[in-house]
Amino acid sequence: MAKEKITRIKASDSKKVEEISTEPTITRKKVVVKDKKTEKNAKKAKKLEKKAQKAEEKAKSGKKPFILIRPFCAIGRYLRDSWREIRQVRWPNRKLTWKMVVAVVIYAALFLILITLLDLLFDFIFKLILS
Repeated sequence: MAKEKITRIKASDSKKVEEISTEPTITRKKVVVKDKKTEKNAKKAKKLEKKAQKAEEKAKSGKKPFILIRPFCAIGRYLRDSWREIRQVRWPNRKLTWKMVVAVVIYAALFLILITLLDLLFDFIFKLILS
């Protein structure tokens, strides 16, 4: 890029305004910032569209696999879909995992105490009734 002369214009400089207005105007280039996430999402969308089109073509053809192969196809489909679901899971970090473990242990202990107290209460009531 060549250095361009920038002229400051004041209200009292009417001659300079006329001179500057005759100079060719400078236009800025439009800068396009590419977002990597947007590009990645667009590529994923294209891939999904292609897969959907292939699946539609396969469904339209009406071909079914041989009867002995069908169970294996179903198992493969199940594993593939399960893997897709697992990849979408947002796994907790170590700190959150420990918080949840402590909460479960406390809940289990409280429930254990409640059940034990109820068992002792009913045992006492039945002994009073039977004796």
